[in-house]
Amino acid sequence: MKSLITKTLMFSLAGALGGLILSLGSGESLAQSDVLAVQPRAVEDRKAVFATVEAADTLHARARIGGTVGSLTVDDGAAVEEGEVIAVVGDPKLMLGLRSIDARINSLKAQLGQAQTELNRSEQLFRQGVVAQARLDQARTAVQVLERNLNALQAERSVAVQQADEGQVLAPASGRVLDVLVINGSVVMPGEPIALIASGDYLLRMEVPERHARFIELGETVLVGDRGLTQEQSGAMRKGEVVKVYPLLRNGRVEADVKVEGLGDYFIGERAIVYISTGSRETIVLPTEYLTTRFGVTYATLENGRDVVVQTGNRVDGGIEILSGLRPGDTVVMPQPQALKGDAQ
Repeated sequence: MKSLITKTLMFSLAGALGGLILSLGSGESLAQSDVLAVQPRAVEDRKAVFATVEAADTLHARARIGGTVGSLTVDDGAAVEEGEVIAVVGDPKLMLGLRSIDARINSLKAQLGQAQTELNRSEQLFRQGVVAQARLDQARTAVQVLERNLNALQAERSVAVQQADEGQVLAPASGRVLDVLVINGSVVMPGEPIALIASGDYLLRMEVPERHARFIELGETVLVGDRGLTQEQSGAMRKGEVVKVYPLLRNGRVEADVKVEGLGDYFIGERAIVYISTGSRETIVLPTEYLTTRFGVTYATLENGRDVVVQTGNRVDGGIEILSGLRPGDTVVMPQPQALKGDAQ
């Protein structure tokens, strides 16, 4: 009986010991897979500068003739297509002149009809030998003179019609109306602007301090923050490309244009924050899953299980910058959930 009890206890202890070894082995392999060696790497330093939304091109829709503005069909912010009529400039003198020309044309047509009738009669009498050749020639010359005068007057009418058509103010390009400079009833002169139109894509025009100007190059990638002037980001920042650098310094600053997709819903003149590269430096970067925050303090867990307080910096590609608390050569592991730590203790 005693031997049976002894054998049973031995088998139970062996099973428990085997389970403990298996559990320790699995825990060790899990910890090894989550271990990260701390090593510094090069990251770009970025400086926040203000940028203003600008249109790639701004054009004026101008009056081609002088007169009074009427039929103004657009307002600030309206979208227009190239060649669209946005206003009509009327000149009463043009209409009066056109009516005068029409009256003269009708008079010449009546005279031409009478002269043609006289020519036909003269040709018939000439064949009968009643009138001389000189009278026939005179009738033909009268018809030719009236025809040429009629053609000249019709050409003059075409000029007057073209001038009246030029009273239509056309959009010079497709885009958005930024500002309407007149109202209905305004008197304008030839060439006076009627509306300002933004055409083409929107750009961010940033001003970079002179000490950082040497880092700005064509084709360089910059980061654009959220819409507005806050430096706290709600998500991933958009990327932009420097497409133009202006060679003139203004008030100690260099201007550059940045092309960014999706600026169509911004307002012209709206400001945003752009982050530009100002060189690179060596620093420690940890993925965010290796950090935990308790009561406003950020911790990293070393391989031996000890939590150390770390000071974090900017977010960079691959994680977050560690300013202090860790040294090159340290090894960290992913922190355990708080409940598991309490159970282990």
